[in-house]
Amino acid sequence: MQWETVIGLEIHAQLATRSKIFSGASTAYGAEPNTQACAVDLGLPGVLPVVNEQAIAMAVRFGLAIDARITPRSVFARKNYFYPDLPKGYQISQYEAPIVAQGRITIDVDGAQKTINITRAHLEEDAGKSLHEDFHGASGIDLNRAGTPLLEIVSEPEMRSAAEAAAYMREIHRLVRYLGICDGNMQEGSFRCDANVSVRPLGQQAFGTRAEIKNLNSFRFIERAIEFEVVRQIELIENGGKVVQETRLYDPDKDETRPLRSKEDAHDYRYFPDPDLLPVAVSADYIESIRATLPELPRAKLTRFVNEFELSQEDATLLANDLETANYFEQAIASRPGQAKQTANWLSGELFAALNRDNLAIAASPIKPTQLGQLVERIVDGTLSGKLAKQVFATMWSSGRDADDIIAAEGLRQVSDTHLIEVAVRDILAQNPEQVEQLRAGKDKVLGFLVGQVMKKTGGKANPALVNQLIKAALAN
Repeated sequence: MQWETVIGLEIHAQLATRSKIFSGASTAYGAEPNTQACAVDLGLPGVLPVVNEQAIAMAVRFGLAIDARITPRSVFARKNYFYPDLPKGYQISQYEAPIVAQGRITIDVDGAQKTINITRAHLEEDAGKSLHEDFHGASGIDLNRAGTPLLEIVSEPEMRSAAEAAAYMREIHRLVRYLGICDGNMQEGSFRCDANVSVRPLGQQAFGTRAEIKNLNSFRFIERAIEFEVVRQIELIENGGKVVQETRLYDPDKDETRPLRSKEDAHDYRYFPDPDLLPVAVSADYIESIRATLPELPRAKLTRFVNEFELSQEDATLLANDLETANYFEQAIASRPGQAKQTANWLSGELFAALNRDNLAIAASPIKPTQLGQLVERIVDGTLSGKLAKQVFATMWSSGRDADDIIAAEGLRQVSDTHLIEVAVRDILAQNPEQVEQLRAGKDKVLGFLVGQVMKKTGGKANPALVNQLIKAALAN
């Protein structure tokens, strides 16, 4: 039997507010356990939650970016369940009236585009964290995360492969970072995903029984987890078994999913409107004021890079994929748009290699955008050869100095004086008669050797293009 995979994702993006969604406690990462949980977060008697307006604004910002409907009157509800790290015994979330509904986003998979519809994006508070290490058979509870604002982004079950799911997750990750509403740090848990996976016979309309894989915080892991789960479900059904609706965890070390608990349905949570929180009313004027602050979105930026700077689709995608990289590139060519292609090459080549080697984000690069722009300009105007430019780049990286300062101080200016290079060419040709004859006989590879010898004789400073030209001219005479 042939099978079809059905996947829907629930992405949890931690909103980049300084305080929690219903209290003034800090959301900063890395504090000592239980030092950032106030009376509201702990659910102590007599305290009342107050919604953080910035969380509302960020949710609206996201909704506008995915061309969704912004709900004019959204409601917070209580989602009732017991878990040790849920101090109130319920989670404040949104159920029947989420703030964002019916959006869409486009993904790219294997050279083709596909639109994935987004059912809803709703606001909710995060729970705390259970700690199982170093407690000798017991668990500790850290409530620093309790009350941290989350935007839960729920897709329609329209993805049909693990690759599509990973592409969708990447697209949402890129978008929330562009919008400035989430830092996207997966290692710190500020961007994570639950995957609902089922299979059905090809051509069947009814959905199969789904399993939910919880807390995937890696693009690679989501692909591997879904691929394993699909095979597991197909083998189970084909061997006469039935898929059970349950929550599962992915173990990356064993590359497998395993059961965690049975999966509840919405009615099991006994949702009801939170009596301590008023409905959130969002006016048309408020929505338009936020729309006016939207940045250029990733796909629009990619298209502009291709059209305005004549970059290849591949280069434009690489640059536009990350907002900080895109900003670095645009700052580097701010007054030099004509050298966009060369700058893109240096950014994706030498700069990325140095950043990866030293494990640095582009924002922490020792070479600032204007400095890289100046270096590329010296290549374009003939001051530096490619080899000399790499030498200057290395000194810039280690010292933070400008290219022009290094060129002047170390005498690295490329030699383009025709007379001086002609002298070097005559000497090298005279010293290598055998190679000269081979070149005259049509062995073109020898030209590279002769050019290299001239470059060596000039300390690497001769203009390589001029050296090529003068060697060919000398042999033609």
